Amino acid sequence: MASVKVKFRPSSVNGKEGCIYYQVIHNRVVRQIHTDYKLFASEWDNHSEAVILHHIPTEIKRDNYILSISERINWDRERLKKIILALGQFDSFTAEDIVLRFQENRKDTSYGAYIQQQIVRLKRLGKIRTSETYTAAYKSFHTFTEGQDIGIDKLNADLLAEYEVYLKGRGNSPNTISFYMRILKAVYNRAVEDGLAEQRYPFKFVYTGVEKTIKRAISLNEIRHIKGLDLSLKPNLDFARDMFLFSFYTRGMSFIDMAHLRKKDLQNGILSYRRRKTGQQLFVKWEKCMQEIVDKYPVNETEYLLPVITEPNKDNRTQYSNGLHRVNNLLKQIGVQLGLHMPLTMYVARHSWASIAKSRNVPIAVISEGMGHDSENTTQIYLASLDTSIVDKANKKILDLL
Repeated sequence: MASVKVKFRPSSVNGKEGCIYYQVIHNRVVRQIHTDYKLFASEWDNHSEAVILHHIPTEIKRDNYILSISERINWDRERLKKIILALGQFDSFTAEDIVLRFQENRKDTSYGAYIQQQIVRLKRLGKIRTSETYTAAYKSFHTFTEGQDIGIDKLNADLLAEYEVYLKGRGNSPNTISFYMRILKAVYNRAVEDGLAEQRYPFKFVYTGVEKTIKRAISLNEIRHIKGLDLSLKPNLDFARDMFLFSFYTRGMSFIDMAHLRKKDLQNGILSYRRRKTGQQLFVKWEKCMQEIVDKYPVNETEYLLPVITEPNKDNRTQYSNGLHRVNNLLKQIGVQLGLHMPLTMYVARHSWASIAKSRNVPIAVISEGMGHDSENTTQIYLASLDTSIVDKANKKILDLL
């Protein structure tokens, strides 16, 4: 009976990652299948043919990548097992037949497996947030297909139309549906580039655009009301309010960037940081109102400026995610208390800064620079939903003539 072993080949360069390969053995003949799975020698157990996790908080990202590699290895093992069972129905076959069938079956790679492969690649590149969005899209599509493997070349317009109906039936908004579809489309196009399928444009009949969202900006007067609230007896709400105002003060800084601000980023009256979304370096003049927020909270033991990531021995991303969820829930309570016309969230601070800047005739180019947008076009799109009030006022003037 044929057998398969998972092997690790260390790098010839000291300190570099080695490669995983498969050893196929049949009738004493040995053949190899190479992979692009990269690991350090300390991350592989030759005896059990399994990965070794670091289990250290500072290595969470690396552990996520290693787990993804482990999933891919297990999937490959299952494929090889099925190939050997299929070939076993014939009178004779060779180790070379197994290898060839495995390589030919790349054409039959399931769409779900290919998405997982892209998730591994993104984690390896350090694009954790993007890998999480791909994971969300994969889980949604996987649930829709009830766990069935769909070949990449079997992906067609009819199946995606059914998936769109499925998402609508679950109450997803057009933008959420588009979010999933755009990710699945990007994965499909990459598979086409890799030669795994012919381009049949299966996404041409489903929605992949972006609808204007409901206006998420509040007025300067409402910002003043939030600032003036007496929350001295409600420290949790007070903290959420401070995070909202800090974002507004710093030109709509995203919460993820706020959470990862380091104490050393503030020097000589200038706060410098790099946007995690775009990588763009931004500089903000440090103002008294910003310092007042920082001074309200005890200096934490970590390298971070704000009290969001406060526990050195816990995963930073988990602390950030939990912090954002908690702050947004508390802000919604503040919004209800003030009778705001929309749910108050951290994102409203960013939109509001842009809206107020525009209403004060600040040039789009300046707003774009201040918010760290890649181009003025991005800012124009960002502000597009804020223009509806102008149209409404014009319409009211016309109706008043009747």
